[in-house]
Amino acid sequence: MWMNDPNGLVFLNGKYHLFYQYFPDANIWGPMHWGHAESTDLIHWKHLPIALYPDKLGWIFSGSAVIDKENTAGFGKNAMVAIFTYHNDEIWKAGNKNTESQGIAYSLDEGKTWTKFEGNPVLNNSGEQDFRDPKVFWNDLIHEWTMVLAVHDHLQIYSSPNLKNWKLESSFKPENDIDVGTWECPDLIKLKVENSKEEKWVLIQNHDRKAPNGGSGTRYFVGDFDGKVFKNSQPSIWMDSGMDFYAGVTFGNVPNEKKLMISWMSNWFYAQKVPTEVWRSAMTLPRELSLKKVGNQYILKQKIAENFNKILTPLFSAKNVNLPFEKKVDLSQVEIRFDVKNPQNNFKIEFSNAKNEVFEIEIKGNQLTTNRSKSGLIDFDKTFAEKPQTLDLRNQKIINVQLILDQSSVEILLNNGEFSFTNLYFPTENYSIFKLNSNQKINIKNLKINKTNSIWKNK
Repeated sequence: MWMNDPNGLVFLNGKYHLFYQYFPDANIWGPMHWGHAESTDLIHWKHLPIALYPDKLGWIFSGSAVIDKENTAGFGKNAMVAIFTYHNDEIWKAGNKNTESQGIAYSLDEGKTWTKFEGNPVLNNSGEQDFRDPKVFWNDLIHEWTMVLAVHDHLQIYSSPNLKNWKLESSFKPENDIDVGTWECPDLIKLKVENSKEEKWVLIQNHDRKAPNGGSGTRYFVGDFDGKVFKNSQPSIWMDSGMDFYAGVTFGNVPNEKKLMISWMSNWFYAQKVPTEVWRSAMTLPRELSLKKVGNQYILKQKIAENFNKILTPLFSAKNVNLPFEKKVDLSQVEIRFDVKNPQNNFKIEFSNAKNEVFEIEIKGNQLTTNRSKSGLIDFDKTFAEKPQTLDLRNQKIINVQLILDQSSVEILLNNGEFSFTNLYFPTENYSIFKLNSNQKINIKNLKINKTNSIWKNK
C-alpha cells in the first residue's frame, strides 16, 4: 500500500481520527483515496475501512475535517464534515490549469461511512494549476468558517457561513520571500506564548521540493490574524530541518484547545523509491505544539504526545556518562534521551551494526549535521545520501537530546523541542551499537535508553 499526507485530523467522542492520502492498489502514488485510522490516545491506532474514494469529479487529494456542532451545513448536528481537493487527472494530462477544486462530504457515524455533497465542488478552480489542500476551522472572530488554501506560490483565505458557499477574503505571501517551490498543506492556529498572556497566530506552510536540505519541508510564520487577513511579524522558520518531515497539519476539535500535529515521514525526492515492499511511507509520532519567545523571536516548540511515555520500557540508564561511551543494544525501536550539563556544542552520536553501517549525528558549534552516506541501503536515489543534512542552532547551546528510533527512522528533538530533525535510514540489519563521543570535555547526564512498543494494530 501507499500513503502520504495526513488529512482530516479531527477529534470526536473520545477518538482521534487520522485520514491520509492512500492508494490501496500499489506501493507507489496513484489515484488518491482517503485512508482512515482512529485512536483513543494518539499512540495506539486501528486501521479502518477506506473513507473516501475517487469519483467522476476526480481523485481525493488532501484536506481537513471539522465537527459541525451547530449544523451550519444542514447535514446534522455534530456531523463530521470533510473538506478536500478534487484533482481531475484527465484535465491535468490535457494541460488545462483548471485541474483542482474543493469538495465536501459528511459522516453521521464518526467517520465510518460518508456521503458526498451533491452540489460539489463547493469552490471552483481560480485558474491556478495548484489550488489545493484546504484547512478549515471555526473562526470565532467572524463567527464563520475559515479556509486556508494553498494556491501555487501563495496562500488564500476564504470564509463561509455553511461550508458550502465560500468568499475570498485575502491572500498571503510575504515580501521578498525565499524560493520554496509549490505551497501545499497550510494550517493556521492560535497559540498562547509560554509564560505570557500574549497570543499569536502561527501559519504552518509546507513546500514540495525546495526545503533547505533538499526536497520537501515545512516552515512556519508567526504573526497576527484579524479573522480575514494574516500578517507575519517575523521571517519564516523551518519547523523541521530533516528531509523526512512533510505535509504536517494539526487536529481540529481537540479538548482544551491543544494543538497536536502529525506529519508525513518521507520526501517527494525519493518517496516512491525507498527500499520497502509491502508498504511505503509512515507518519511521525504525534507532537504537541507550543510557542516560546526567545529574545525577539517566537519559536514553535514540539513535544511528543504525552501518552508516548506509557509505552516505554527501561533498557538502560546512567546518571553520569563518561565519554567515549558505547552500548550494545537493539536500536530497532527505542527512545534515547540525555542531558548536557556545562553545555558545549561539540559531540557526536552514532547508530551502527556489525556490518559497519552507520548513521551519524554531529553537533558542532552552531550546527547539527546528520550523515546517512554509510547508513545502509542508499542507492535507490542519488538525493537520499549525496550530502550531509544540516540544522542552524540559532546560537543556542544544546542542553538536552531526545532520539526516537523506529526501524528505519529517527525523530530528533533538542532543547525540549525547540529544534526538530527527522530522517529515514535503511540499514540491512538492525542497528545494535549506540556511541556517544566528544573531543572536548563534556558532561552527559541522565542517559536513558527505553524500548518502545508497537503502536499500530489491525482491527
